[in-house]
Amino acid sequence: MPVRTARSARQMRGDAAEQAACEMLEAHGLRIIARQVGYRVGELDVVARDGSVLVFVEVRSRARRGRAAESVDRIKRRRVRLAAQLYLQRHFGDRWPPCRFDVVIAEAGRFEWLRAAFGAEEETQ
Repeated sequence: MPVRTARSARQMRGDAAEQAACEMLEAHGLRIIARQVGYRVGELDVVARDGSVLVFVEVRSRARRGRAAESVDRIKRRRVRLAAQLYLQRHFGDRWPPCRFDVVIAEAGRFEWLRAAFGAEEETQ
């Protein structure tokens, strides 16, 4: 049986932000398929369906001052894209559905949903 380690306050805030983001996405008609899908290259916070489009959602939260959006830098986008490629290969083989990369920012109790925040075509090297 796996040993479960205690979650830090930061991790618990992140989990709460992710749960609230999922609720907000569902209220807008998206269907949540998976959460916290981890690969060596990175983690997918949320995988959802928006009609026929598969949506990979990065959830960012900050308890202190500073824009959470700024933390979705080139390196983070690359990791999310690589993890998404692995997810697609594992679950869809060579028949990938249309995809989109969204970001949900949780800051000061408010949420901002950035649809198509970045593209799959960016540099992955």
